[in-house]
Amino acid sequence: MNDLIQLLPDAIANQIAAGEVVQRPASALKELLENAIDAKARNISVVVKEGGKSLIQVVDDGMGMSITDARMCFERHATSKIRKSDDLFAIRTHGFRGEAMASIAAVAQVEMKTKRSEDELGTVIVIEGSSVKKQEPVVFREGTSISVKNLFFNVPARRNFLKSNAVETRHLVEEFQRVALAYPEVAFTFHQNDMELFNLDSGKLSKRILGIFGKQYRNQLIVCQEESPHISIKGYIGKPEQAKRTRGEQYFFVNNRFIKSNYLHHAVMNAFEALIGSDQHPFYVLFLTIDPKHIDINVHPTKTEIKFDDERTIYGVVRSAVKQALGAHHVVPMIDFSQDVNIADTWEKDEAKRQELRSENDYRTYRGPSLLNKGVKGWEQLFQQNPEDLALQFDPDKAPPEEEQLLTFPSKANQREAVQPLPGQGPLGSGKTFQVEQAYIVAQTSSGLLIFDQQAAHQRILYEQYLRQLEQSGGASQQCLFPQTIHLSPADFALVMDLKEELNDLGFQLTAFGQHSVLINGVPADVSIASEKVLVEELLEQFKHFKQELSLGRKENLARSLAKKTSIKRGDPLKYQEMENLAGQLFACQNPNYSPEGIKTFVKLDLSKIEQFFH
Repeated sequence: MNDLIQLLPDAIANQIAAGEVVQRPASALKELLENAIDAKARNISVVVKEGGKSLIQVVDDGMGMSITDARMCFERHATSKIRKSDDLFAIRTHGFRGEAMASIAAVAQVEMKTKRSEDELGTVIVIEGSSVKKQEPVVFREGTSISVKNLFFNVPARRNFLKSNAVETRHLVEEFQRVALAYPEVAFTFHQNDMELFNLDSGKLSKRILGIFGKQYRNQLIVCQEESPHISIKGYIGKPEQAKRTRGEQYFFVNNRFIKSNYLHHAVMNAFEALIGSDQHPFYVLFLTIDPKHIDINVHPTKTEIKFDDERTIYGVVRSAVKQALGAHHVVPMIDFSQDVNIADTWEKDEAKRQELRSENDYRTYRGPSLLNKGVKGWEQLFQQNPEDLALQFDPDKAPPEEEQLLTFPSKANQREAVQPLPGQGPLGSGKTFQVEQAYIVAQTSSGLLIFDQQAAHQRILYEQYLRQLEQSGGASQQCLFPQTIHLSPADFALVMDLKEELNDLGFQLTAFGQHSVLINGVPADVSIASEKVLVEELLEQFKHFKQELSLGRKENLARSLAKKTSIKRGDPLKYQEMENLAGQLFACQNPNYSPEGIKTFVKLDLSKIEQFFH
C-alpha cells in the first residue's frame, strides 16, 4: 500500500494560511501598514479602489529592502523580527510570524517596488498566486511601494463572500484609523477611488484625534495619565456628556499595538458609572506601556487579542486612571469636606468659616410659612395671614423644625394622570383585557386566558411590517420640524451611505451634510420617539451588533434592528384599545408565536389547566 501522508505544495499551504491571516481587504491593509511602521517610515500613503477588491496600495519612505530580502519576504516563516525563541517574549514590533506577505501573495496579484538608501537601483517583484512572474532592477526612490490587486482572484468562493464596496471600505477605514492613532508622529494619507478621505500631518496625539474624528472633539478631550511600577497609561477620554449610543470610538493600545479587550473596556465603563447611561459608550484612546515579558501576543493570527499575566492589576490601574482623570477635570462631584464630622472642629472654632458655611447652606434652613388658620386648606391659607405674621415666619432665625410639614401648591403639572378603569374591570382586574406589571397583557377567552409579552409581541409585529416595507419600498415618513445633524465616525458614515436606499424604504430621509455628517430630515411615520438623533444612533449600533453576532441579510438585519429599538418596552403603560390592537395585529402575523429573537410572544392557559392548579 502506498504512503498517504505528503507535504503540501507551498502555494496550497500559503492559501490555507491566508484563510486566517487575510480574511478581507482590511486584513491585508493592516499587515501592509504594520510592515511600513516596522520599517521606520515617516510618511505613509494608502490608495484603495472598490473597497480594496481591485487595489490596495501602500507607499512608505522606510528603510526599504535589498534584492535578497525583497524576494525572501514572500516566503513562509521568513521574518526579520525574531531570531530565537526568547525573542517571542520581548516583541515590540508589529510583525513577527512571517506569514502575512506569503499569505497575501497566495491570493492576490502583488507588485512590490523597494530600494534602500545605500543602493543605486531598487527591485521590482511581481507575484500572482505565489508564483513569481517578474523580478528585475528598477529606478525607485528610497522606501517601499506594495500594490495588492484583485484580492482572492484565484479563490472565487472567498471573493463572493466579500460584502459591498461601502462595507469593505468601512473596515479599511477602521484599520487605517487604528494605525494612524497609534503613531501620530507619522504622516498618513488615505485615498479612496481617487478621492482623499484623510490627510494627517505628523504631530501630537490630540492633533491626530482631531484630524481623524473632527474638530468638534476639541473641547471634549480629557487627559488621562497614570504611572505605576509595572504599567504606564496615557491618552485621552471623552467627557461624559459627549458619550454616544454607537460603539466604534474606543481604542486600547498595548505597546502601540491595537487590541480588543472586553475586560479592560469594562474597567473604563466602571469608571464612568453613574455619569453616562447604560446604553451609552464614552470616547477613549488609551495607550498602555508594559514590559513585553508580561504579555503574550502570540494568541491569534490577527494579533488583536493578547494575554496579561496579571489582568486584575491592569484592570485596577485602568479604572483608577480614568476615574482620576474625570475627577481632576471636575467631572465627578467633589465631596463637601466641611460637612465631615471627622473634621468638624477645623471650622467650628473659626467664626469666618462658620459665617461662610452658614451663607452657603441658607437654603437648607428655609421653610415655607407656618399656616395659622388650619381651617382653610391649600394655597388660600396664605391670604388668611397679615404681613407681620408672614415676616416672622420667614425669619431664618425662627425657622420651623425639620419635622414640620412643608407647604405644597397644587398644580396640574404635578398631578399624575388618573388611570381610567377598563370596561367592566373591578378592583381585582376582572376585565377581559388588562395589563400586569406594565409588562404582560392578560386577555380572557372562551376557553381560558392568553398572556402576552408586550415587548416580544410588538417586536414581531414591527419586524414583519418593516420587512414588507423593505420588499415593497413603501415606508411612510414624517418630516422633522427641525432637521437634526448627526456627526458620525468615518466608518459609521460609510455604513449609513451604504444603507441609504434601505433606510429610505423604511421612512428615513437622510442626506450627507459635510464630512462624516448626516442631516436627518424625516423618520418613519409610525415611530414614537423623543429624539431623531438618538433613534439613528441606536439603530446603527443595533445593526452592527446583529451583524457581528448573527449571519443575517441586510434587510432582515435592518428590520430586526429597527423593530427592537422602536417596540413597546416593559414598563410602558398601555390603554385598553392599545392592548386589544396589539393582540389583533399579532395574530395577523405570519409567525405570531415567537419574536424575531426566538422569544415566546404569548402563552395560553386553558380552563382545564387552571383547574389543575387547585386540585
